Amino acid sequence: MEKLWAPWRVEYIRNPGKGCFFCAGLREKDDRKAFILERSDKAFTIMNRYPYNNGHVMIAPLRHIGQIELLDDDEILSIHRLLARVVKALDYAMQPKGFNMGVNQGRVAGAGVVDHIHYHLVPRWQGDSNFMPILSETKVISEALFKTYDKILDGLSQLDNLQT
Repeated sequence: MEKLWAPWRVEYIRNPGKGCFFCAGLREKDDRKAFILERSDKAFTIMNRYPYNNGHVMIAPLRHIGQIELLDDDEILSIHRLLARVVKALDYAMQPKGFNMGVNQGRVAGAGVVDHIHYHLVPRWQGDSNFMPILSETKVISEALFKTYDKILDGLSQLDNLQT
């Protein structure tokens, strides 16, 4: 049997989801430590610590709420503004060829965090799937999270530089 070294997952295995990690991240004073890329007055962008692909981010309201239909118009607009910004930042930083975007609302729909609604944004590249998920149900993430974090932050700062 082949072994895949992924030491960062041990934290998740030992402590699987005590409380809402979105709210815990918001309480963290160090955005880098929490992998928060950007905050607005109603929403924020955070990297997925256990990504489906390099650059997998989530966009969520600041408010702890579990249903998309309960978001107010300002929250919806703020979430979508951050979504558009991080798409542009990922385009700059990582040059993906496409994106998967989606919301899993409710446990039966696949939501891992049922009571804090969030959008997933997963960058995709031609040929980024390989035999690992098919044969061994294993996904290889080829870049360290902090390196990806820095790339996306650089992309966001490039957007801000273009606007000034």
